Amino acid sequence: MQILFETGLTVSQYIEQRAWEKAKLDHCPFHPEGGCGLAKHGTYFRKFPEYCLIARWYCLKAHQSISLLPDFFACQFPGTLNEIEEVVNTAENGKSLEQTAAELRPEITLASALRWLRRRIKHVFEILTTVKGMIGLKYPPILKLWRRQYATKKLLQQLRIQVAGHLHAFPPILGLAPRPESRYFTKPPSNNQWGLS
Repeated sequence: MQILFETGLTVSQYIEQRAWEKAKLDHCPFHPEGGCGLAKHGTYFRKFPEYCLIARWYCLKAHQSISLLPDFFACQFPGTLNEIEEVVNTAENGKSLEQTAAELRPEITLASALRWLRRRIKHVFEILTTVKGMIGLKYPPILKLWRRQYATKKLLQQLRIQVAGHLHAFPPILGLAPRPESRYFTKPPSNNQWGLS
């Protein structure tokens, strides 16, 4: 299980300050009343974009580990929310997905680069669609429109704060314990909808 660790830090600051050593879990999310043998359980590492550690606990009664995921990281996906957002923003403003994929990932084959890019587009599209349904927004789930509406280039981090009470029901990258991906799959917009034909 993952719980959001609101650090207010960048990846570099998190590493420099060794913020995982200051992480605290006040109570067990499975047994808030206590008495379950909750104990520190070391750390695990995230190696992208930089190697850093994530604090972890273990509940003896639930036989579950609990980690505090820093607020800038994507959940169950490599990288940070801001990096993923910038990739999707680049795709929306590019001439085609093929060209964008080739420019962003020149070290791999075009087919692999397209898969890499489409996964990120799909996740962001699903998040915007879910938030749209929750708060009743009328504009489509297109990142540049939302960035303009929220006046931010860090939309995903802002949305994570806005829907904090629902993160354990949210789709991948934003949510903390998402259900299987297939239950959330929604077809992302085509190239033509983005003007990327």
